[in-house]
Amino acid sequence: MSMVNTDIQGQTMLIQLNRPERLNALGFQLRTEMAEAFTEFRDNRDLEVCVFTGTGRAFCAGEDMKEALERGAPGSASKLVDNPFWEYGTIDKPIIAAVNGYAMGGGFMLVERTDLRVAVPEAVFEVSEAKRWLLGGYNHGFFAGLPHAVATEMALGFRFTAQRMYELGFINKLVESEELLPTAFGMADHLLSLPPASRMNTMYMMRQMRSKVSPELGRLADALHDHGDKEDLMESRRAFAEKRKPNFNGWVNPEDRYNMPRMETLSNNT
Repeated sequence: MSMVNTDIQGQTMLIQLNRPERLNALGFQLRTEMAEAFTEFRDNRDLEVCVFTGTGRAFCAGEDMKEALERGAPGSASKLVDNPFWEYGTIDKPIIAAVNGYAMGGGFMLVERTDLRVAVPEAVFEVSEAKRWLLGGYNHGFFAGLPHAVATEMALGFRFTAQRMYELGFINKLVESEELLPTAFGMADHLLSLPPASRMNTMYMMRQMRSKVSPELGRLADALHDHGDKEDLMESRRAFAEKRKPNFNGWVNPEDRYNMPRMETLSNNT
């Protein structure tokens, strides 16, 4: 059975993650089929808008930690899956998220990459890096233009309701489940009613205005991703799979706790 379903309705393409028994977790097969679907959307000149959704209780639960544990390494499989949707600007057509449930970790990042967002009230959002890596999701609240305290809450892995995300401006519309896809397709119809050049030029301009992390902060983030005992990455995944409290090490050298990488030092070394 396909893990990603597609349907073309006029100039709009529906891409639907279809692994409900695993909450649409990003296993290798699902990521491969998703990449193929978005490549078709990008390359088909008859298609102008995409509606992106999930099946079951989740939009996408993020990393497939069962696969990570079987592989013995965190994150996605080492074999590259070339998905144009992961890179901002690679697809120059608007993408509308129809968030039907949990959007966690990598699932949150999928929503974040869309241009317009509709969600059901039951949807739950979480940036999960702080739970699985050595640096929390510091950039997501920045991308969303959130106040510092809220961005910090997001970076540290707290969960957000759909209602709160709507109030914060991350979600465009909240609708009941039976209205989710009709509302998303209604937004697609509105986009298609615009002069084509206006639609594309406006999309291009809005994407250029997205916030970007500075190179200096990017170097600091790279250093912080290595600042700690990387065994904790797999321990967090083992504990999740075994439904127990994790036993973290923290740092290989305990003194590293008091010796944080500093941006000015990193800049001087470049």
